[in-house]
Amino acid sequence: MINDMKDSFVLGTVIKLTGGFYYVDIDGEVLECKARGVFRKREESPVVGDKVRVAVKDDGYHSIEEILERKNFLVRPALSNLDVLVIVVSSVQPVPNTLVIDKLTAAAVSLGIMPFIVFSKTDLQECESLIKAYTKAGFKSFSYFDGDKDSVDEIRNALSGKLVAFIGNSGVGKSTLINNLYPELQLQTGEISMKLGRGRHTTRTVELFKAGDGYVADTPGFSTMDLERYSLWDKEQLMYCFPEFEEYLGKCQFTSCMHICEKGCAVLEALENGEIAPSRHESYKLMYDEVKDIKPWQRN
Repeated sequence: MINDMKDSFVLGTVIKLTGGFYYVDIDGEVLECKARGVFRKREESPVVGDKVRVAVKDDGYHSIEEILERKNFLVRPALSNLDVLVIVVSSVQPVPNTLVIDKLTAAAVSLGIMPFIVFSKTDLQECESLIKAYTKAGFKSFSYFDGDKDSVDEIRNALSGKLVAFIGNSGVGKSTLINNLYPELQLQTGEISMKLGRGRHTTRTVELFKAGDGYVADTPGFSTMDLERYSLWDKEQLMYCFPEFEEYLGKCQFTSCMHICEKGCAVLEALENGEIAPSRHESYKLMYDEVKDIKPWQRN
């Protein structure tokens, strides 16, 4: 198919960057490309995940001519156009930490990334109350354990056609989940795990692996801290990172309401009526306390 494209322009997805070369997936075939010099002049460059327009040359020196508009962008690790962040949470050892989960979901929402939550090892400890709370909050939430084919099929179907990254603390079963979801990536995942074990805090390369109709992002060293630094940690915007607050915003007695303890607060009324999970509101208050005194010039 590539031969039929020569001396033409085609659209593709950047899946890897190494040694100054960009590898672009075009309908299942990968082209090695260079980026035009104009990007350097603009002080910009393609990153993994970018949708790009490629000039396919007869001499084999293909080039990226244009970076299409990004829907989101992470600086570290360099990745764009992420559709879903899968937050993997162990039901036991380590036990779920709702504040950490809520920081990750808030960060993802602020970036326009859809958070999915997978509670692993549920054959050892069920997480129905947490699944119910996060489902009510508007997030797709799943119960899963190694060998649970029905859950694996459900999660895989929900991720179909999307660019996905996984995040989770050590020991939560993230690699096992990926291998169950995408057996064809077994070798790559093993290699990734070894690489991460050796250079977790130093390597920042990213690569996309084709998985069904979508991509899985290998994000070395991807951590809670990395994600938090991109969020809109602005006390005025934090409430919008909690989707279950949305229908109550603008209905409070006072327009300046921050939904902490104010009189006539519609969010607090919803909390009292059981429409908002107490753990979610508690996380909101703790996060608000962290950012309430941060000045605009201190946020970057």
